[in-house]
Amino acid sequence: MQIIRDEVDKRSRISSWSKLGSPFINKLYLDAVIDIESVIKNSQTRMWKALKAKPEFRISLSETQTILEKFVDSKINLVILHIDLVDSTRMSMTLSIDKLSAIIRAFAEETSSIISMYGGYVLKYVGDAVLAFFVIEDESGADRENQKNITNNDAVAPYSLQSSNAIGCAYTMIQVIQKGINPILNQYDYPELKVRIGIDFGEIGVVQYGIDIDKLDGKAILTRPHIDMIGPTISIAVKMTSIAKPDQIVIGQKLYDMLEDTPKKTFKRISGISNIWDYANRIGEGKYNLYGSL
Repeated sequence: MQIIRDEVDKRSRISSWSKLGSPFINKLYLDAVIDIESVIKNSQTRMWKALKAKPEFRISLSETQTILEKFVDSKINLVILHIDLVDSTRMSMTLSIDKLSAIIRAFAEETSSIISMYGGYVLKYVGDAVLAFFVIEDESGADRENQKNITNNDAVAPYSLQSSNAIGCAYTMIQVIQKGINPILNQYDYPELKVRIGIDFGEIGVVQYGIDIDKLDGKAILTRPHIDMIGPTISIAVKMTSIAKPDQIVIGQKLYDMLEDTPKKTFKRISGISNIWDYANRIGEGKYNLYGSL
């Protein structure tokens, strides 16, 4: 799925991003280039198999729990990404449960793989939606365990690079659905998929809810803490998703401020939503602005 090329010239990197459809090139990808065409081709193969037989969902969330364990009972700053299917209710009324579940599971697997490619982690699956996060790192590449002290003045490069990872992930998701999954669905006269994506950056509380117990022959063989996240950033990212148009990405003010100038130009401030968007700006300067992909 992910092809890392250590030595590629600048032209090939630009070509890969032009295939993605994203009009900006993040300098982070000078060291790691994702082959979008291969990602799309592989998604087509898996989608075809999913419709022919029961799909095998092989995504594990154990790595997510391992990452979060070191932050339990603390506050950290993360980029939160929420993606859900448009009109899944309509699909549920026109497709059998077996076909609907095959499509949604294939969708969840593809988005999960792309999230992993871009350095993110799936937190949970909620119906036809996927909730994920990206850890912001400092210049040395270490996790910012003292992120709770970050201020808006800190929200500049190098954080803009990791923030752009989430943006690039979202663009790739849309491309894979449009060019990979939908052509296969069309062959079987199934409705095409469209998604809405909300992304924001902010403070998250990491909490433990009991423990998970693995058993063998009725006996506990392994126990681990069950860890989850709470905080307004998650709620806002989910709410933003409902405002997005089909196949659009909506980001919050705080994430927008972290982006470099070039990726900022791919977003435009959303206006005329005061009746459905009433979240106060978290830095106390009026409403919290939203920006939609062009």
